[in-house]
Amino acid sequence: MQMSVMPNLLRPTLITAALGLSVLLAKPVLAEEAPATTAPAAEETAPATDTATPPADAPATERAPLEERSVEAASALERQLPQDEQQQLKAGDETFLALWKPANVGEPTGVVILVPASGESADWPQAIGPLRSKLPNAGWSSLSLTLPDLPQLAPAVTAVTVDTTTQPSAASAPADAAATDNQETADSASADAAVDATTPPATPDSSATAPVPDVDPAPRIFARIQAAIAFAEQQQAKAIVLLGHGDGAYWAARFIAEQKPPQVEHLLVAAPALPEGMKPPLEELLPGLQLPTGDFYYKDQSSDRSAATRRLHASKRLQHKAYTQIALKALPGNPGAEQEQLYRRIRGWLDKVLPAKK
Repeated sequence: MQMSVMPNLLRPTLITAALGLSVLLAKPVLAEEAPATTAPAAEETAPATDTATPPADAPATERAPLEERSVEAASALERQLPQDEQQQLKAGDETFLALWKPANVGEPTGVVILVPASGESADWPQAIGPLRSKLPNAGWSSLSLTLPDLPQLAPAVTAVTVDTTTQPSAASAPADAAATDNQETADSASADAAVDATTPPATPDSSATAPVPDVDPAPRIFARIQAAIAFAEQQQAKAIVLLGHGDGAYWAARFIAEQKPPQVEHLLVAAPALPEGMKPPLEELLPGLQLPTGDFYYKDQSSDRSAATRRLHASKRLQHKAYTQIALKALPGNPGAEQEQLYRRIRGWLDKVLPAKK
């Protein structure tokens, strides 16, 4: 009876001892496995940041450059106008559209190269289009050009200097500015206010220059005018006349002043204007060319009259006897009559200075 009772009494003790031993053995295992369970979590979060942020050396996505408006306008003319009027001329690395109309006579007097204003096409309805179509009836071949878009203007350059000691920049503040002591911040603000109160405000310098283009467009424009002259020579033109409209007059005059082409001995300008940010002014440029020049301007606006007067006075000071001014009247209610007026005045100048050889 005693033999059967003893095992029953020892069984709970053995079970308790076994459980205690298993707990003691389990604690080191859990301690060893704990780092293994946390490591994968760190590994899983790391790649998430890599996929959200591109590598530092990854190439930036570049937008395709927008097509120039002058190219779009030329493409439209290519679809609208007869093929025999279109000429693709080469200027350096560029090819551009020019519109050609031969004179409607057996022996043309010459070629008039039409230089449009910025934003105008080779068949612009003001000046360029009507003249290119009508001049062939007067014995002159016409070649109107497509000019490139003018570049954007850079900000005006001034001589004003800013004192950085009294004008603290937000970009130069330390990254941990939020942790700066509040008392030091208050003292610094008081000191800055005292300095500003005793420092007079900067005044703009009168020597500030006008905005200038980021890139000088003259080389591209000059290359196109030169290509037009070469084409006119291929047509065996007896005389080559440059005619600029708006600020195209400036580029035609500046081309003659800087390039001095021997083939061009006459210049016509219609409603001449100075491109923004460019120099010299027209009153210095036009009279100084010393070649037969016809200056056609509209007298309705006081600013246009004043500018024309300055050009005329400059021509007298330089004793430019071949400089002629012709005043026109704007007819906004009758554009056809206005363009006919311009054509007749220009034709009259050409017949007087370069009469057709009989």
